[in-house]
Amino acid sequence: MIQRKQILKNQISNLHPRNLHHGRYDMEALSATLPYLKEFLFTNEYGNLTLDFANPKAVKALNRALLKHFYQVDYWDIPDGFLCPPIPGRADYIHHLADLLAQSNAGKMTKGSKIKVLDIGTGANLIYPILGNSIYQWSFVGSELNPKAIESAQQILRKNPGYQGKIEIRPQSDSSKIFSHIIQPDEFFDLTICNPPFHESAQAAQKGSTRKVRNLTGKPMQKADLNFGGQASELWTEGGELVFIRKMIAESLNMKKHVYWFTTLVSKSENLKPIQLQLKQVGVIDQKIIEMAQGNKISRFVAWTFLQPKQMQAWQTLRW
Repeated sequence: MIQRKQILKNQISNLHPRNLHHGRYDMEALSATLPYLKEFLFTNEYGNLTLDFANPKAVKALNRALLKHFYQVDYWDIPDGFLCPPIPGRADYIHHLADLLAQSNAGKMTKGSKIKVLDIGTGANLIYPILGNSIYQWSFVGSELNPKAIESAQQILRKNPGYQGKIEIRPQSDSSKIFSHIIQPDEFFDLTICNPPFHESAQAAQKGSTRKVRNLTGKPMQKADLNFGGQASELWTEGGELVFIRKMIAESLNMKKHVYWFTTLVSKSENLKPIQLQLKQVGVIDQKIIEMAQGNKISRFVAWTFLQPKQMQAWQTLRW
């Protein structure tokens, strides 16, 4: 059996120290795990085995190989046209969330099904629940609006019976709501997570997809294949991510006793100040900005809590 360490190359990385995806992909080892990946591999001008990262089918095959090799996921697929997530970056969010919980638990790592996480907009790929349960054995609820995405996520669960009872999909019936209709009156979550749609319009999403493909291929192009970029609901919302996160913060007030840490990714650094200001205005007890880095790309997530110190202590005693 190929060992995980064979995938990792001796290359400096800014990923979280516990992230398994430091260094370049070892395509030979990955294709040994998933032979189907070989169809998309070629040797580049530098003599390295690689694949066309602008090809949606190739990227999907790479994800299947990564999930099977590192996380023992037997089946993973998404319908054409849905967002294909980069596994290393998604895993980084999970690892930093684990650190956030540990900081709230006297430095002790919190693992196991007692930790309950809500993934807002889990999508067709179900990637955060898969990674969070595989790495830390957390239990997950994934909320989702899109019926086709829900069916895809449920199919992933059906074909990976090891996640039975560990990951639950809940349809969101009201597109104007985020936490309402999902968090039940007697329910508590240690974390909520979200990768919000960050473009403010379909046109901006198209430009972003075109730029992404151009950067990957080095070729000028007028319009990217939308199948590469994801569904509209995954990529854009009216007003962009700032409006979405502001709505999330406002609604979190109604759930402040039901969640220890609310968190969300923030794609644009210029949105941090207005987000911090709104968090202060709604009276959060604590807020944090946690930076992450994948190569030259800097990302971050914001975390906030309404719990007072005595409430935190009670939560830790009862749940952790």
